[in-house]
Formats: sequence, structure tokens, C-alpha cells
Amino acid sequence: MAETTSTADSNGAALRASIDRSLRHPVMFFFTSGAAWLAVAIVLGLVASAKKHAPEFMTCCSWLDAGIVDAAHMSALIYGWGVQAAFGIIIWLMARLSRKECTNVGTILVAGHFWNATVAIGVICIMTGNGSGIPWMEFPSFVWPVLIFCFVLITIWSLIQFQVRDSGHVYVSQWYLLAGLLWFPWIAVTAYLFVFVFDGNPVMATGIAAWYKGTLFLLFFVPMALASAYYLAPKVTGRPVFSYDLALFGFWALAFLGPWAGMQKLVGAPIPQFLPYAGAAAMVLILIPAMSVGVNILKTVAGYGDVVAESPSLRFTASGVVLFVVYGFLSAALHLVPSMKMTQFSYSGYGLDILGLYGVFSLCAFGAVYFIVPRITRREWLSRRFIKWHFYLSLYGVVSIVICAIIGGVSQGQGIEDLSQPFGTMAERASQYGWGVTLAWGFLLIANLFFCLHLLLMWARLGRRSSHPTLLKAHHGESPHGPEGEIDNYGSASA
Repeated sequence: MAETTSTADSNGAALRASIDRSLRHPVMFFFTSGAAWLAVAIVLGLVASAKKHAPEFMTCCSWLDAGIVDAAHMSALIYGWGVQAAFGIIIWLMARLSRKECTNVGTILVAGHFWNATVAIGVICIMTGNGSGIPWMEFPSFVWPVLIFCFVLITIWSLIQFQVRDSGHVYVSQWYLLAGLLWFPWIAVTAYLFVFVFDGNPVMATGIAAWYKGTLFLLFFVPMALASAYYLAPKVTGRPVFSYDLALFGFWALAFLGPWAGMQKLVGAPIPQFLPYAGAAAMVLILIPAMSVGVNILKTVAGYGDVVAESPSLRFTASGVVLFVVYGFLSAALHLVPSMKMTQFSYSGYGLDILGLYGVFSLCAFGAVYFIVPRITRREWLSRRFIKWHFYLSLYGVVSIVICAIIGGVSQGQGIEDLSQPFGTMAERASQYGWGVTLAWGFLLIANLFFCLHLLLMWARLGRRSSHPTLLKAHHGESPHGPEGEIDNYGSASA
């Protein structure tokens, strides 16, 4: 019996090693190119934030208009970093959970290069004043079909791997991966057709663009973050998910509420009024799946505080899950009808966007990177200090941006509502918090320099050849590639 178990473990380890080996180049390509785009996005965010409250900043570059730089900043953050980090998570996690090697690495890499080139062209078009001017869809119209086609070429193989996997349980992480893979093309194609192709009412085109912004985050970035969290929390702690039923409830709550979000930005516009208020209700109720996921993941790691403190991947992941709960509370508070009067046209929306993209998705993605990269490179991270600085600076930066942007936005909204005050007073009130946002982007830039340098060293295979994992507090005499075995089966019905 012991010999049979040993043989099965050996075969499982060999399969995992072959999967990691087959995915080394595409996963590292998406993570490193995404990290480079994140650095670009942070620099642009710093410049855009500075110019909002100090228009004379960098006056030597007349083409650095605040609106243009802000559009390029968000586009680089979403499509340069966000989607590419999601690609790396998708193709590795689906292959691991389906237990199938990747046999189309060349196609994925070619499509990945086209994705990067297309995003670069789109950002250049924005910076030269040729963007569309539509939030989160700033790229010119010719860019979108290429991006959608590249997305399909990169992710179709993960769907095939799931289809041809050995019959068995479908893990919680796979629910979110499959949902995100299917929802993204639906969202992107619908938005592209109604905004750029069909000659419809301009107001409704604006509504569709707002819907795209809301659903892209809730139905793509959130599922990718939660797929990573539901994999890493049980994997690192070695215990099953706290509640399978709660995981199922959270998934379907997100699937039900997500498609309604977005149009709350158009309250008061000449469109059917149930659409903006349905969007506002969805954003209030998003607290339900956020609480479900938060309770489930945090209960899973409860009692393993030392593991969370020592594991780089779990520390980032747990922080991202906590910030998802915070996102749910803030979303509920900011989208109540009395609140929307002060936040609809203010800086608060930017703070909520950054909380979602950087606080929730990016922190979970960083956790996945710190877990996945040692397994595909067969090397360990070089420096615990780099990881610590990356974590603390990232957390401090994103929390500072959210606090300054939301408080500044509410103050700005109060000034807009108070007709007895001159407009300049309102602008001065908001600019005080703008300096805090700018400074916070500076901290995030430093954090990302640590991350990029560390990742490039791993890409060059200069990581430590060691049997000790890179932990944040102490080294244990265990394999750096973890006690895999049956922990892969964390999503079983017994959980």
C-alpha cells in the first residue's frame, strides 16, 4: 500500500513538473511584460495626478495634457498589466487543476507579442490625442478586434484543457476561471459593437461604455483574483476550503449582480431610469459576494496566522481578499442615492477604481506570481527584503490613494452641491488631497521597482537553487515547491 502511494506521488510530481516546464516561457512572458506595463502605468498615474492639482507640472511637455495622460495611465494599468497578469494566472492554474500539459506554447507566445504591440499602439494613439475619449475604452476603434482575437488565441487552450481533463471534481478556482474566460469576450464584443460599430443613440453608447467599465472589473478581474485566492489559501495552509456551499453562493451572487453594474454613472441622464438605479443597486449589493468570499477565505486561513505572516503569496492574497470586503463596503456606501449626489462627478470614483484594480486584483495577482514563478523556473526568490518592501509599499500606496481620493472626492462633491461657494474654493479643497494621491503613486513606483527587479532576476534564472522556500520570517527545511500531493484536491465535496 505504501509503495502504491509512493508511486502515485511520484507520478503526480512528474506530471506537475512537466506542466510547469511546458508553461515556463508563456507564463514568465506575461508576468514580466505585465510588470513592465505596470511601471509605465504608475509613472503615468503619478504625472496625471500631479497635473490635476498642479497644472504647471512638466509644462515643458505641452503634449502631457492631464486628461490624455490619465487615459493612457488607466489603459496601461488595465490592458498592459491587469489582463496580462490574468493571462499568466489562467494558463498556469487551469493546466495545473486540469492536470494537462500545454501543447500550444508557440501560439500563446505569438498572440502575447501581438497583444503587447497592440496595447503599445493604443497607448501611443492616446498620448498623441487620437484616443476615443471613452473611459476604459480609450483605444481607437481598430485596436479592439485585434485585442479580442488575441484574447481568444491565448485562452482557448485553457478551455480545451478543461474539456479534455480526466473526469472528476470541478474546483472552485475553475468556476471563476471558466466564468472570466467566457464573460470577457461577451463584454468586450458587446461594448465594441454598440460603441464603435452600430450607429445608435450617443447617450446609449455612453451607457454601454459605463456598463463595460463596471462589468469588466466584476466579471473578469474579480473572478481572476478569486480563482487565485481559492487556490492559494488551501494550498499553502494544507487544509480544505472552509465552506463549499458558501463558495457556491458567493460565485452565483457575483454572477447575478455583475452584469447589472456600470450604468449608475448615468443617474439623471435621458435614459430609462431603472438602468442607472439597477446599476447602483448592484454596486450596493456587491457587498454580499464580497462578504461571502471574505468569510470563506479568512476562515480557511484562520488559525494559520504564522503561515500568512511567513508566506509571501498568502500575505498578498489575504490582503487582496480583505480589500475586496472593503471594496464591498465602500461600494455600498458610495452608491446609495444620497451619496451619489456628492460622488457621481467627483474624484471618489477614481479611488474606488484603484481599490478594485490595484487593491483587490493586483495584490491577489502578486500573490499568485510569488507562488507560481518558483515552480516554473525551479528557482527560489533571492531576497525576502525585496518582497517585504514590495508588500508594505504596495499596501501603503493603494490605501493612501483610496483614502485621499474618496475623502477628496466627497469634499469636492460637497463643494459642487453648495452653490453659495465659488467653484475655485471647491477646486482648492480637492487639490489638498490630490497631493496625497501623487505621493502615494510615488510609493507604488518604488514598490514596483523592487517587484520588476526581482522578477527579471527570476526570468534570467538567477534565483536561488535551494531546498528552502523564501519565507518572510524564517526558513524551514522543506521543498521550495511545497507539499503538493492531495492538497490539489482542496475543493472536494467533503470541504
